Amino acid sequence: MKITPDWFDRDPCVIAPDLLGKVLRHKVGGHWLCARIIEIEAYLLEEKGSHASLGWTPKRNALFMPPGTIYMYYARGGDSFNLSCRGEGNAVLIKSGILWPWPAPDPAMLQHMQQLNPVNGRLRPPETLCSGQTLFCQSLDLKVPEWDQRTFQPGRLELLDMSEPPPEVLQTTRLGISPGRDEHLPFRFIDAGFVRHCTKNPLTQRSNPPPVRRYAIEG
Repeated sequence: MKITPDWFDRDPCVIAPDLLGKVLRHKVGGHWLCARIIEIEAYLLEEKGSHASLGWTPKRNALFMPPGTIYMYYARGGDSFNLSCRGEGNAVLIKSGILWPWPAPDPAMLQHMQQLNPVNGRLRPPETLCSGQTLFCQSLDLKVPEWDQRTFQPGRLELLDMSEPPPEVLQTTRLGISPGRDEHLPFRFIDAGFVRHCTKNPLTQRSNPPPVRRYAIEG
């Protein structure tokens, strides 16, 4: 089932775990490039960790547009993919994914994604192609100029509900939030089955390990 923008007309802290297991796919050169979402963060206007808390600017305009609007920006020189949610300034950030279907992705798709996202002149291992917010965008060829302030386009960029929610979710604090910017908020959600492929595994973090809550998906 294709997810439409109105699906995002909810609280981002509810949407974020619901996005785990959903598949984002982008058609490039006749090939669908597909990744299952395994890690996501929620952001609210009223907390200091969000871009929107700094106020409206032309570059942040998507955060103040209707739910389901794509907000893309550059992080450490790479593209990042967000979606606006209910309430001005509220959004979710896709942190990482895993190729879909996994563990046997389409060979042509895999080749295309590896060519888009090499590491030190070599092909990146399949399991790490989307292990981070900028790697996710690079592997799916999602670019700020093309998709910022836009919405999903059938036949070109689609979000799919494959009815494959993770049996267990890890909830913890977000990454890269500066001290004093509400870094304590547990707004990061991870598919427990793929935690070793997320941006940073909170279960094996030795230096200042964050609190982690485990819970099962009902139904």
